Amino acid sequence: MIVTTVAQEQNNKLHPLKFTLWVAIASIIMMFAGLTSAYIVKSNFSGWRTMAIPKIFWVSTVVILLSSITIYLALQKFRNREMQKYRALLGTTLVLGLLFIVCQFIGYSELWSQNVRFKGSSGAGQFFYVITGLHALHVLGGFVAMAIMFLRSFFGKTKSYSAVPVEVMGIYWHFVDILWIYLMVFFLITA
Repeated sequence: MIVTTVAQEQNNKLHPLKFTLWVAIASIIMMFAGLTSAYIVKSNFSGWRTMAIPKIFWVSTVVILLSSITIYLALQKFRNREMQKYRALLGTTLVLGLLFIVCQFIGYSELWSQNVRFKGSSGAGQFFYVITGLHALHVLGGFVAMAIMFLRSFFGKTKSYSAVPVEVMGIYWHFVDILWIYLMVFFLITA
């Protein structure tokens, strides 16, 4: 009875890795809330220049949504100990993550060719570069962590079936997905 109660209490506690992730997510949310708030305030100043969002950013939205589905499915396969399918889905998520980053750079190139520069008079373009660039850095960080997980799934010395690292990766990846959707809606509404 006591052992069962202790086990239930441990199961109800938030894992330290997940707690750390949620604190990091809260910090990231505050940073992006501050940046989007600054965008709104600055957009009311004289000399503000608007910009059109290149269509490739909508493609990257679809790509990151698909990657959220594949990471979710990868976690399910990991929990079922279907390691071949887990690796395939995690690899697919990696490819989609890389494709998202490539789409971002193509979009930045299109903006650059439209003469939307980082320096110069204040405008939506500068904020767009900073905000979406910071998001891309967070995606890149998640991509690196996922690549390490992917390699460990093949070459790890210890075969651990703890789902916590995969769950943490999935939570983070879903977060950057939701954050991207928020940013696209934000720029669509304020453009």
